[in-house]
Amino acid sequence: MNDCGYLHSVESGAAADGPGVRLVFFLSGCQFRCLYCHNPDTWKLHHGRPVTVDQAMAEVEPLAGFLRLTGGVTISGGEPLMQAAFAGALFRRCRALGLHTALDTQGFLHADVSDDWFDPVDLVLLDIKHSDPARYQALTGQPLQPTLDFARRLVRLGKKMWIRYVLVPGWTDDIADVERLADFVATLGDAVERVDILPFHQLGAHKWAELGLDYRLADTCPPSPALLARVQRQFADRGLTVY
Repeated sequence: MNDCGYLHSVESGAAADGPGVRLVFFLSGCQFRCLYCHNPDTWKLHHGRPVTVDQAMAEVEPLAGFLRLTGGVTISGGEPLMQAAFAGALFRRCRALGLHTALDTQGFLHADVSDDWFDPVDLVLLDIKHSDPARYQALTGQPLQPTLDFARRLVRLGKKMWIRYVLVPGWTDDIADVERLADFVATLGDAVERVDILPFHQLGAHKWAELGLDYRLADTCPPSPALLARVQRQFADRGLTVY
């Protein structure tokens, strides 16, 4: 149903979810089970609070003038494409207010939506979690290929992307794996505005404990500055803008 969805939370004043200062809708529901997930409380669709599109837009409308000047609206999750009809309705309403829009996704479900679904989306923050199919499956519980296909589709649609890569020591830091991903991203051309290397952290570990889940990365440390610099350099060597 288009006019109702499940919302985990809303953050205003966000500065790491697209350009400028943004309002971010975090939708509930995700079919991935990433070992490093810092929001496992978003996995179950119905753990979010039910809201209508009008109720969600009531969070946006008082801030619209400010958001037009400073940033825009991002829909994140969870995985927004699990609620594609609801997310699409929100994007259309935000576009009608003249707001910049961004979708934060791993793209796995992209085949479920038509090309015109993306018309009101200005930017896609695309999470590519690994470049090796077997390691990707072990890390996320899902196959890699749909995400790579989605990246190619965004190029065809003329959509801009920010590629996001979480750097997890022992999981996503292998030199050859990073080289493979950097090579792929470079083939996407000027559709890729930037690459964000996101250092693994333990800030969500307590949520796993609260939910009674086995957190396999409890003993994994954040990447060192030297490791972060090396991975950033691997992408920058392809002419990509890296943060």
